[in-house]
Amino acid sequence: MIADTATFLGQFTRHPLSVGALVPSSATLARDITAAVPRTGCPVVVELGPGTGAFTRAIQERLDGRGHHLAVELNPTFAAALAARHPGVEVVTGDAADVDTLLATRGHRRADVVVSGLPWAVLGAARQQTIMGGVLRTLDADGVFTTFAYRHALVAPAARRFRGLLAGRFDEVTVGRTVWGNLPPALVYHCRRPLSPGR
Repeated sequence: MIADTATFLGQFTRHPLSVGALVPSSATLARDITAAVPRTGCPVVVELGPGTGAFTRAIQERLDGRGHHLAVELNPTFAAALAARHPGVEVVTGDAADVDTLLATRGHRRADVVVSGLPWAVLGAARQQTIMGGVLRTLDADGVFTTFAYRHALVAPAARRFRGLLAGRFDEVTVGRTVWGNLPPALVYHCRRPLSPGR
């Protein structure tokens, strides 16, 4: 944990707009955001912006050797460390907006679950929409998209815009409990039944 925090701080200093956090997410937040990962069958799970792997560990625990876990990380330092730490995860250094193509080239047309650790509140409108387009092209019709937001930033324009984006792209968006023990406190969005672009 100490090493992960040091890595996060270093990468945040170099790339504050793409890292978006000072420290890794807590184990409690990781449990909440990965709750949609099935404990049975062979699901395809895609993780966007895994960072140092706080959510990766929780996904792997739920999969317990089943299915396929693809992690897409833009930061090469994070990606290299993640691949070394989790050899059972297919780690790709790439752009989350290209997630559908990255998944398809690995033999999967759709994902059952997409877990996002991306810093949506620091992304511009066009970037949010571009990445969300990739997510929608990736998710199965019954798929689930989960992501989180920092409690203190919910009133920020980018955060409100993102919440509206979710409401317009999914039939159901539920907000989980606040994880006060996270630094800073955060909550999870659980999004189900992606809508087609024309709806």
